[in-house]
Order: sequence, then C-alpha cells, then structure tokens
Amino acid sequence: MTEAPYSLRGVLLRRLWLPLLVLLLASAVGSFVLARHYAEQVYDRWLLDSAMSLAQLTDVRGDTVHMEISPAVSRMFTWDTVDRIYGEVTRADGTRLYGAAVLPGGTALQAEGADDSPARTYYDAVIDGQDVRVVQVAMTPPGAAAPILIRVAETRTKRLRLEHRLLLASIPLQGTILLLAAWLAWSGTGAAARHTNGAARRLASAPLDALAPLDPREAAPRELWPAVDAFNQLVNRLSAMQDAQQRFISNAAHQLRTPLAGLQIELESALREQDRAAQRDALAGLLRGLTRLRHLTHQLLILSRSEDSAGAMLAMRPVDLAVLARDELERLMDRAVVAGVDLGYEGPDAGVMVMGEPQLLRETISNLVDNALRYGALEGMITVSVETTQGQTHLSVNDDGPGIDPSLRSQVTERFWRGDASGDGCGLGLAIVAEIAERHRATLGIGRSALGGAQVTLAFPSRPG
Repeated sequence: MTEAPYSLRGVLLRRLWLPLLVLLLASAVGSFVLARHYAEQVYDRWLLDSAMSLAQLTDVRGDTVHMEISPAVSRMFTWDTVDRIYGEVTRADGTRLYGAAVLPGGTALQAEGADDSPARTYYDAVIDGQDVRVVQVAMTPPGAAAPILIRVAETRTKRLRLEHRLLLASIPLQGTILLLAAWLAWSGTGAAARHTNGAARRLASAPLDALAPLDPREAAPRELWPAVDAFNQLVNRLSAMQDAQQRFISNAAHQLRTPLAGLQIELESALREQDRAAQRDALAGLLRGLTRLRHLTHQLLILSRSEDSAGAMLAMRPVDLAVLARDELERLMDRAVVAGVDLGYEGPDAGVMVMGEPQLLRETISNLVDNALRYGALEGMITVSVETTQGQTHLSVNDDGPGIDPSLRSQVTERFWRGDASGDGCGLGLAIVAEIAERHRATLGIGRSALGGAQVTLAFPSRPG
C-alpha cells in the first residue's frame, strides 16, 4: 500500500500548532493565576489594615482591654458599596469587645510573630450562606495583661468581579498573540518552503552533460546539505557509469570494426574468385571471422549484463557450485577432446552452496576454461577444482601452459587487453570473470598452478546457512 503524499509545510505546521497552542494556553492560565494572586494580596492587605484600625480603637485600663465604639464609627467601619464587612474583637477569655456576628475562628495564633509584629492568618469561611475572606490577628496591646483576638471578614464580590475582568481582558490579548503566532508559523514555513523549492530548482537546472557535483553552501540552505550530498553521490555514480559506458561503446566499436572489415575482405575475395577451391577457402575464412565475431558479440553482451549496477537482471539464490561446474565441463568436453586437452574435475559431486546467479557463474567457468584452452599447452591438461576451506568456497582453473607473467597479472583483467595478439581471443574473458566476481563479492586471484601453468581462483564468501 502506497503512502499518501504529504506536504512538508503541512508537517511543520502540524508540529508547531499544537505546541504553540498549549504554550499560549499555559501562558494565559499562568497570567490569570498570577494576576489573581496579586489581587488577593491587595485585598488581604486591606483586611489587615481594617483589623489594625480596630486595634487602634481599644483602650487598656489597668491591665484589662476595653473597647467602646460609637454607632457612627461602626457604620464607617462596615460601610462598603459592594461587599459586606464583618468585625469582631474578643479577649483571651472569649469576652466579646466588639461585633454583632460570631465569625468562624481560624488557626490558633501566638500574640506576636517572630519579628514582634502581630501574628495573623488568612482563611476562607461562610457567613449567612455567603463566602467570605477572613483575617485573624492576635496581639497584646501595650499595658494589657492578656492578648486580644481581632477578626475582620469581607464577602468576595469585588474579588470575583476583578477575576472576571482579568479573565475577559486576557482573552483578546491571548487571541491576538495566537493569531500572530499562527501568521508567523505560516509565513515562516512558507519561507522555508520557498528556500527548499529554490534549492530544488537549482538541482534540477544542473547541466546533464557535465554531471558535476554541486557545492552545498551555494546550492541549498544548511538543512538541505544532506540532500545535496546525496545528490552529489548520485551524480558521481552516474558520471562513473556514463564514463564506463562511453569507454565500453568506444572499445566495442573499435573491436567490432576489425572483424567486420575482415569479413568484408573475405566476402569480396570470395566474390572475385572463379576457382571453386579458392572460393571455398575464402568462405572458410569468412566462417572463421563470423565465429570470432559471434564470440566477441556474446562476450560483450555478457560483460554488459555483469556490469548492471542496479542489479535488476541478477537473481541471487543458493547455487550448488559443484553441480554447476560439472555440468559446464560436460558441455565443454567435446571442444577439449577436439583440442587434445585432458579436461578434468576435482572436488565433491554436490553440496557446495554459494549465493549467485547461475548463468553468470556458468559464463565464469566457461571463460576460464576457454582461456586455458586458447593459451594453455597444446594437448595439455586443464583441471577445474571446487573446494571449501575455512568457510570459503574456492573455484580454481589450473593448466600446464606457459602461465601468466607476474608483471602482467594486473593487466589481464583489463578489457580488450591481449598478451598475444596472434591468437583469436578478444581480450574480454578475464575482464568478464573479474566483473562477475565483483558482483558476487568474490575475490579473484591469479597465480602459478601446481601443473606448471596458470591458476585462476575465485574465493566466494562464507556459505549461506
């Protein structure tokens, strides 16, 4: 199932919107809580000031606290246009000095705090079914023998109104901030998308004929440098493939030109000859040229297939190399008999497994034996061996010919290189073997055979399973 196409800008916006929304909501809640906290502090301070005002109205006679408040002063103390105010002053023994209503008590307090200030506490309570905020102050007036307890309570109407105003005032501000953040996110992702599109256009406008890598610092923003590096790696691989194809086409055209010219000469000679014996000789030469041309064309096709870098034509699977080698030797046996060569096999009959493409492995064995037949000793000996040592599988072809000079062993795998120009080879046999070995992650080795000639060995990686 294919994935639905997605927008990079959409991904960025989805990643930004939720965190921004949560952050703005947290900011709004934090601002409201902070404003409410400071508003509570202001009103609580007013309650404390009211309690201290009542303390100023007390009178100490002897060592006993007394309090006399006129109705006018009491009305002034409790007057408020919005909330109801309650006050209460009592001695330590519970005697009420002031107040009509009994206010709920709070936590027991000492007469003075740690800094000799009146001890105080704030708490919430309910009076006559209404929520109130209460301050309780414990203090000992100068000259008094016992402390007094002062309580002042206020309903919460003004506080609730202030909280509502703060909340309503924060909504437009937070909405404006949210819209501004949305616009910034949209424009920011749009700018990033434009930079990305610009980088894509620069990559698309790269000249195809040159296939030169791009400088990431000039081609794209820093965040797209990995993409430019990947593009450069692709360009380098394509350039290498293009160079290889151009060399291959050039070399193939050069190699095909010579046999085609020879065929033309042989054909023209056959047409000119009147003698039937001479015509047969010319036609025999033409047949030999066609045979060489067919062999060259086949080798070029195998080389092209083995160079398939995408691996589309390779179906790697477990292959019994022993069975494959014996089958291929049976196919080549008639040619070896005609050449007077003793073609033999050493190794197990079956059970030597490697990962590979059977047809290419057959071509490998065929090319190695073909090289040995062409360049080995006349009426000599060729032995193909398969063995497994230390987890590696070795395929070796040994002959008793002149061998390969150590100074030339690095050149024999080059395409169209021929050590003996007088032969009828095309210089592609070992080049094909080297390409197929690389595709199978096998190691190609060239050395001296125990038979006295050349030894070509392919060491395959550890067996599967």
